[in-house]
Amino acid sequence: MKVEIWSEVACPWCGLGSHRVERAVGRFGHGEHVEVIHRSFPLGSDLPEGSVFTVRDILRTRYGMSGDQAEVSARRIEALAESEGLSPYRVLDNTAGNTDLAHEFLAHASAEGRNRAAWKAIFRAYFGRAEPVFSLEDLLKLAGELGLDRERARRALTGRSLRQQVLDDARQARRLGASGAPFIVVDGRYGVAGAQDSDSLLRLLRTAWDETHPVTLAPGGHAPACGPGGCAVPSATS
Repeated sequence: MKVEIWSEVACPWCGLGSHRVERAVGRFGHGEHVEVIHRSFPLGSDLPEGSVFTVRDILRTRYGMSGDQAEVSARRIEALAESEGLSPYRVLDNTAGNTDLAHEFLAHASAEGRNRAAWKAIFRAYFGRAEPVFSLEDLLKLAGELGLDRERARRALTGRSLRQQVLDDARQARRLGASGAPFIVVDGRYGVAGAQDSDSLLRLLRTAWDETHPVTLAPGGHAPACGPGGCAVPSATS
């Protein structure tokens, strides 16, 4: 069974949502049969490339949030993350920038068989260590951490050959009904928006699994049982 999750690198709900998906799959009785695939849903393409801002400034200028509003909102997400085992999880005291190159790096890592590991690594670097993940050098550092060939990664990123794949990921999400990130699709049939809690995701995994793995009654006839009309009387041979 496949679980696809569309995310933005610098979206705090996406980092938390990815963690919740992992927790749900870990608790699922058939987790070894679940393939988690991360896909791109860039939201920061309008920010100028090569520039880095504070998250506080972005919340104020882009979303019109006052300092107090930003503090309350960010600290709430940080507290939720901590309660679920993500600590530290730095939302407010962090930087922001154009994430297009980061998504292209993730597409390259995925092509190298490191999809799940690369998304974990970039969320851990950005939210866990408050490190920027926007420039070529930032991403080549991550390539080294993942054991990827740095020169191969450099060529992929400087050539911008993966830009179309990132755009196709986002276009696919919108076709499926996504208007923001995170957006999760289970088994190609159930789509849910936002950072759903792990209990809800676990129920969805079980529903999707049960629908495609019905129980088949074994041969051998019927044994005595109880039903709405009462209980069967055992025969001498039961």
